[in-house]
Parts: sequence; structure tokens; C-alpha cells
Amino acid sequence: MLKIEDLEVSYGAVQALRGISMEVNDGEIVSLIGANGAGKTTTLHAITGLVPIKSGSVIYDGRDLRKTDPSRIVTMGLAHVPEGRQVFTRMTVAENLAMGAYFRKDKKAIADDLERVYARFPRLKERAKQLAGTLSGGEQQMLAMARALMSKPRLLMLDEPSMGLAPILVEQIFDIIRALHKSGTTILLVEQNAQMALSVANRAYVLETGKISMSGDAQELLHNDAVRKAYLGA
Repeated sequence: MLKIEDLEVSYGAVQALRGISMEVNDGEIVSLIGANGAGKTTTLHAITGLVPIKSGSVIYDGRDLRKTDPSRIVTMGLAHVPEGRQVFTRMTVAENLAMGAYFRKDKKAIADDLERVYARFPRLKERAKQLAGTLSGGEQQMLAMARALMSKPRLLMLDEPSMGLAPILVEQIFDIIRALHKSGTTILLVEQNAQMALSVANRAYVLETGKISMSGDAQELLHNDAVRKAYLGA
């Protein structure tokens, strides 16, 4: 579904990604873990065209995303839930969700999807008329995910969905990730919480200073001594 080869990204003289290669197959959860500054968010931004690519390729469903206008990528079934939620704070919950479906014309299907989203996130239905900026951090994360789901993505990219949340809310967010995967959504998960990221994933990549240092079965990496020492406090 998604294949990245020899991807390089630079910010001026600073090289953020150093020839990374990775892939996400249809039906998988793939986690990308690493410390702050490793290049995880840059990887997602490169995929969606938010930062210029120095060299390498990003192929989604056989199409080169380097040749695709970033504004069109969401219409291809690829949705990005950014770090920090980035909800529209001065719009209501309902208006934020409508923005997720802005390019769709199928009004009946949009209404059906809205009901499905509200069923998955009942807290959002309770707060449909509330301004997004007044929601708690956990509620804003749910709204950011729900807004992305309104675009009917085949591949959902999540950037640090647990950041800044209390442990009980982290569990709720990861329960939702599991449920989305079970319902057929392919997920690329960027997470600093390596324990949670590896526990839900099929496969994973470890990113260190812009390079992939390890990759493989998520459960094997979860029990890998080097990974445990570096990221799991073991």
C-alpha cells in the first residue's frame, strides 16, 4: 500500500532523514518508534508533502506522492492525524467533523459515516455543538481522529496520539486504534510510547537520528534487549 525508498529530507544544512526505507502493507498496523528528534514526524510530513523531499520515493497505491499536490492526497484515501491534534478550536465539534469530509459529495454516505463516528466516539456526540477549543486534551485527540475518519481513509497515519494524555486516556486511545484496525483500516502509527506502539502493531521500525536502526515483527522488537533498554526502561 505504502512504500518508501531511500527517503532523504533536509532542513537547510541539517539532514533530518538519511535514506530511510519502509513499507506498510494493506491491513497492517505498522509502528514507527524513536526518541524525540529522531525524524518520526518528518517522515509523516514527507509522505503527505508538508516538507520537501531531497531524494527518494514515496509510493502509495502505485502512485508517486512526490508528484501529487498535498491537497489531493486526502482524496486518495490517506489521512494524517497530526501531532498536537490541530483541531479547529473556534469551530464546533460537528463543524470539525464536517471539515473532515469537505471534498466528499455523497451526502447520505457522509451522514451515515457521521453516525458511525459518533457511535465510536460517544463523547463527541455529547459535545457536538461545543467549541473544539474547550474540549479536554483527550477529547481533542478523539476529535482529530474522528475528523480524519470522515474522509474514509484506507490508510490512517497517527502522529503521537498519546502525547500529553493521562494513562487512562492513553488506554482509551489505543483501544480505539485496535478497533479501527479490526474494522479494516490500515494504520501507520508514530509513537514515543514504545510499549504501547509495539503492543498493537504487526510490524515496527526503530528510527534513530534519521536512520532506520532496526525493523521487524513488533512482538519480537518488544522483547529485544536493545529496544527494551533504549525505549522501555528495561
